[in-house]
Amino acid sequence: MSSSGLNKWIVSGNLGADAEIKTVELRNGGSAKVATATLYVRGIRNREESFTVSLSIWEKSSAWRTLPYLKKGSLIICTGSIEPNPYISNSDNSPKAGLQMTVLDINLDIVREGEPATIEPLSEELPEVSDKPQKNGKKPALTA
Repeated sequence: MSSSGLNKWIVSGNLGADAEIKTVELRNGGSAKVATATLYVRGIRNREESFTVSLSIWEKSSAWRTLPYLKKGSLIICTGSIEPNPYISNSDNSPKAGLQMTVLDINLDIVREGEPATIEPLSEELPEVSDKPQKNGKKPALTA
C-alpha cells in the first residue's frame, strides 16, 4: 500500500465562534454550501502559545451533520487535509503563517451551552407494561 500524496491530519481545539454557512460558486458554474469556522489549538508545553486553523466544511462531507452542534467554545476533533494559508496581520501588517483544513469528519468532545434540542420524538407509542400479576405466575406481559 502506498501513501504517496496522502494528506490526512487530526487536530483538536476549541471553536472561536459558531460555524457560518455560505453558498459559493464553483468553477464548473454550479454552487455549493460550505461552513467556515476557526479552531484555536493550544500549544503542548505552554498554554500561552496557541495557533489557529481555518476550517472549511463542505455540504457533502460527513462533518456537515455536526454543524448544529458547532458552537463557540466547543472542543472538537477534526480529521481532514491541511494546506498552508499565509496571511498579513491586521494589527501590524506583518506576514503570518496560517493553516487551512478541509474537514472530512468531526468528533464532538465538549459541546457548549446553547446546543440545539432537535431530537426527534418517537413516531410510535411505546407499549405499556401491565402491572397486574398473571394467573400463571409469569412476569407481566406487554400491552399495546
